Amino acid sequence: MRMTVENKARYILVGLFTLAVIVAGFAFTYWLNTTGALQQRSYYRIRYQNSVAGLLVGSAVQFNGVRVGEVTALDLNPATPKEVVVTVAVAPSAPVRSDTKAGFAFQGLMGAPAVALTGGSSTPLPSGTSSADIPVLIADPDAGKTMTEAALGALHRVDAVVSENSAPLKSTIANLSKFTDALARNSDRVDSILAGLERMTGGSKAQNAVFDLTAARTFPKFRKPALGLLVVQYPTAAAALGQDKILIRDDGGLRPFTPEAKWSDMLLEEVQSSIVQSFENAGFLGQVSRPVEGTTVDFQLVTDIRNFQILAGTPATADVEFSAKVLNGEGHVAGARLFRINKPVHSPDAVGAASALDAAFGSMLPDLVVWTSTLVGSAPSTPH
Repeated sequence: MRMTVENKARYILVGLFTLAVIVAGFAFTYWLNTTGALQQRSYYRIRYQNSVAGLLVGSAVQFNGVRVGEVTALDLNPATPKEVVVTVAVAPSAPVRSDTKAGFAFQGLMGAPAVALTGGSSTPLPSGTSSADIPVLIADPDAGKTMTEAALGALHRVDAVVSENSAPLKSTIANLSKFTDALARNSDRVDSILAGLERMTGGSKAQNAVFDLTAARTFPKFRKPALGLLVVQYPTAAAALGQDKILIRDDGGLRPFTPEAKWSDMLLEEVQSSIVQSFENAGFLGQVSRPVEGTTVDFQLVTDIRNFQILAGTPATADVEFSAKVLNGEGHVAGARLFRINKPVHSPDAVGAASALDAAFGSMLPDLVVWTSTLVGSAPSTPH
């Protein structure tokens, strides 16, 4: 008998707890709809004349990009099948007016669509509380069009324009073809006419004179070919030498020899390429290359260009000076040397200046190759 009474007591407690949970749920719902957050809402209907694909009940409503509410219903207009009526609930503080514009906004490139409200006058639009007196906003006619639909519409319009003007376009293309054919047949005459106009107007423009530094090809004998990889680092120099202009130094300082005279690449690029090619032509070392990431380096050749210019005077001379250091695999200096030479300039034009600089630099390249190869060959091998 005692066990039966205890069981009944437990059942009563469980029932009372369940009843309390249900009552609490009803109370919470009542609070939300009376004194809670859902109490103060203004309702509006928006008529869209296009698809509202992606819009759902609960989708956001934004006013000037700020979320002010959500979509509460989506309905089709039986009288006008192309229209969709969207009912929204927004905060009373949202400044919705009779001329507020309604459209679509996308949250990110692939984000969910949201109702977008913008603008409006200062005259407020009263909101309704019943389904009969809810104010209605008319959305922009283009609202709801996807980017694909807009692109297709633009392509259709372009196609219509092309179709309507196909005959004139065909005639224009045919005339253009005839003109280009005639121009090609008379290209020599056109060139002579242009040359005559240039001479007549005095508009002859000097052409750029572009020059290269050549690599050394002949070398003294070298008895002990060296193994390993030599990396020729990008040369360093003052900023004035790091350009493609051929330079001259006179009483006014360092300046371009002529505006048109230049190297085919930046001077430091030319110097590095000539040094690498000279080592390759000599064949005294196992491997020579520019810096390559991830490569095990046995030796490095580091150069600093100090002078590479024409010295004005009578006669003018080509002044080339650079320092060189050979570093072993551990980064220690195996040897250092200064190279400098002056060569006469045989003609006072850009060709003479470039030739003198090339000859001066080229005359030191064999000595640089032999000196570097000697240091590499005499250095103890580095185990890898």
